[in-house]
Order: sequence, then C-alpha cells, then structure tokens
Amino acid sequence: MITLHTWATPNGRKISIALEELGLPYELRAVDIGRDQQFAPEFLALNPNNKIPVIEDSDGPCGQRLVLFESGAILLYLAEKSGRLLPADPVARLQAIQWLMFQMGGVGPTFGQTHHFRRYAPEQTYGLQRYSKETHRLYRVLDGHLAHSTYLAGDEYTIADIATYPWIARFELHALPWNQVPHVKRWFDTVGERAAVRRGMAVPKI
Repeated sequence: MITLHTWATPNGRKISIALEELGLPYELRAVDIGRDQQFAPEFLALNPNNKIPVIEDSDGPCGQRLVLFESGAILLYLAEKSGRLLPADPVARLQAIQWLMFQMGGVGPTFGQTHHFRRYAPEQTYGLQRYSKETHRLYRVLDGHLAHSTYLAGDEYTIADIATYPWIARFELHALPWNQVPHVKRWFDTVGERAAVRRGMAVPKI
C-alpha cells in the first residue's frame, strides 16, 4: 500500500494523477500547508525539507518500506515500479525524462514565483514582470515543441505530461491569452479529458 502525503498544489497533484493513472491503491494523508502542518515533527521525519508531496510505499524495492520525497523522483519511481508512463524505447524514455526535468527546473519554480507575486505582492512590479516574462518564454518553448508533438515526449503520454499539466492548469494566473499558445491549449485539453487526470486534480478534496 502507498500512503500519499499531499495538498492541493500542482506538485501534489502530479502524484495523485500518476497514482490514478496507474490504478495503484493508495491511502491519502492531507497535509494542510496553509496551517503549517508540513512543519509537524511527524511530517519532518518523512521529509526534512518540509515540502509535499511525500509517499510511503510498504512494498518498495526488495519488498522494503520506502519513503520518498521530491515530486520528480516520486514520478520516476512510480513509473519504474509499474512499468508504465515511461517509454520502453531508450531515446523516447530519455526525452520524457528531459521534459520532466524541464518542468522541475523551469516551469515549476518560475510559475510558482509568478503565482506568488500575482496573488500576494502585485505591487512588486519588478518581481512580477521578471517572472511573468520568463513564464511566457517557457510557454513559447512548450508551444513550439507541441506544434510537432502530440505529447511532450512524442506520441506517448508520460510522466512528463503529468508533471506539467497541474502547472498549466493555473493558466489564469499567467496573463497570457490562449490564442498565443494554441498548441499548448490543444495539449492541455487533451490531457484534461483523461478521467484519471480529473480524479487526480480533485485530490485532496478541500
């Protein structure tokens, strides 16, 4: 059994979507970051970096219990555990990992800063402009790539799509018209139609 410690954030929703896609049974433990539950001693024992998501797998490698944090690492683990959501072809597999790293190193940190400044410090025009400009640049990178690719790693839906979708789902915070990134919009609608994605985006119910 897998225990998922999470909250309703893009990083948390990556893992709930993956678990729903894979059909792996899991137990939910909501960690209300608005109430600083991520700083509780019992949570810090799982992740000293006090961030969600975290999984505990009672049937980890070699049948041993595994505790794992960092959403990208968790996605790779779940894909390897199940043999799904990563291509078997070595080149396509590396391309999926490449776009997963693009999300982890670019989309997540940049979009997160844009969300912060837009919601909590809009008067800080330098910060908002800086991160909005980079957010728009990353959209253009995605749009150019998706003009020639069904999914981020080609024709196969992978953990790279799962990692990126919850961040694009906060599109209203990005101050960018959809018609400027039509290929991202096509991809976003395609991924969003998946039943497992809809279920995963609703975890946890708050």
